[in-house]
Amino acid sequence: MSDTLHMLAPAKVNLFLHVGPLKPNGRHDLDSLVVFAGPEAADRLTAQPSDILTLSVTGPGAAEAGAGADNLVLKAARALRAEAGITHGAALHLEKRLPVAAGIGGGSADAAAALRLLTRLWDINPRHARAVAPSLGGDVPVALYGQPALMRGEGERVEPVTLPAPIPAMLFNPGIACPTGPVFAAFDAAGGGRDFAESGPLPGFADLDALFGWLAAQRNDLEGPALALVPKIGPATPLPPPRLTRMSGSGATFLALYATLAAAQESADMLSAQQPEWWVRATLLGGTDPS
Repeated sequence: MSDTLHMLAPAKVNLFLHVGPLKPNGRHDLDSLVVFAGPEAADRLTAQPSDILTLSVTGPGAAEAGAGADNLVLKAARALRAEAGITHGAALHLEKRLPVAAGIGGGSADAAAALRLLTRLWDINPRHARAVAPSLGGDVPVALYGQPALMRGEGERVEPVTLPAPIPAMLFNPGIACPTGPVFAAFDAAGGGRDFAESGPLPGFADLDALFGWLAAQRNDLEGPALALVPKIGPATPLPPPRLTRMSGSGATFLALYATLAAAQESADMLSAQQPEWWVRATLLGGTDPS
């Protein structure tokens, strides 16, 4: 139908993730370089005009994502409607292709896509979407921005960055849920974040080799707690050998970075043949084309 709007909700990938100690409000300060996958690793959201707000969900992750009131798509829609002071509805449909509880911000990506779609459908000022994004979760503001950025504070500070080129990568997940809450609890129990400090401005990188070299000196502070909590999510040994392998977010998705997309695709094909039940995608990491 001509009045149906479509949008991708791409996976969010943390190229590094530094985490501060637990704060009195129960949250943590973050310092992370965030990029987004291409259409190969994305959910898809559609919206049509309606008198009421409804959500249907299909796809491999539909059962885990659910279509109830706790789905972030509906939460985002209700928050946006209240912020903008309107009574419009929408018939929303989510094709859930990303794994759930996977460290790639699937729910946040869906919420951000809903904010963008409904801003267009309802013809409202985008400032309303920016206003409600932080209340929906730490990854939602950067997902709403949708371009390479440093994510800081509790996620509300999004600082645009320029990378030398899209980054060829393979994303892989063994199909084991790694919920964020328990991973952060394990991080806190181990006294994590005591040496936390925000990194300085991102260096200027002449090429991907320079970026890979710099990233190798960074880390994901949640990788150790996640592996201790769910040892089975431990990374594979991709072939051809990647330039860097690291967990994204709170797991269980890992990223393997390559010099070329052809090498990333070769690695994805080999890993998929070895582990046919895993979620494996070769993609370019950078900004998102939401259309």
